[in-house]
Amino acid sequence: MLFDDTYKTISAASEGIFRDKGSKFIAYAYPIRSDEEVKNLLQNLRSEHPKARHFCWALRLSPDRSIFRIQDDGEPSGTAGRPILNTLLSAEITNILIVVVRYFGGTLLGVPGLINAYKTAAAEAIKEANVIEKTVNDIYEITFDYLVMNDVMRLMKDEQLNILDQNFDNSCVIKFEVRKAHLNTVLGKLDKIENLKTKYLFTA
Repeated sequence: MLFDDTYKTISAASEGIFRDKGSKFIAYAYPIRSDEEVKNLLQNLRSEHPKARHFCWALRLSPDRSIFRIQDDGEPSGTAGRPILNTLLSAEITNILIVVVRYFGGTLLGVPGLINAYKTAAAEAIKEANVIEKTVNDIYEITFDYLVMNDVMRLMKDEQLNILDQNFDNSCVIKFEVRKAHLNTVLGKLDKIENLKTKYLFTA
């Protein structure tokens, strides 16, 4: 097999904390599916922590872990977002956002101190999280005639496909997810059903 069809992420939000010279670093880890979720999560944290000085974060997205973004939020460049991201890289997890909220304690920590603080806080949040393994799934939509409904439903059951949405009207539409490793088998069987159209939607 050319690709790994599983990836690691976290099942629910978690938090960790690190203190140094009076400064407090609270790390929040969130499982996310897209970077559109970031804005709301940051807004919630800002209203929860109105006196905090910095909200630094890093995210990693997509099953192949190819998408990432970092934000130093006023800390010296490379001292916050990057160490948080490095923690995600070494934990080999994706579809996750970690925000570290910093309360300044009056003493400057210097570059090495900051890097250590953001890294350690992020690592604490991951340690508290429940890391799970998920399979990489492709989402497909099929359209077919009512007459072949039994064939389609039997195939869904035999291949243990997860149906996400279905609509049976004049023509029938089913949206389902299939594990990437099983894709060719499933598509081959769908091809044998008459008057059935298959459409790829996205990978999750």
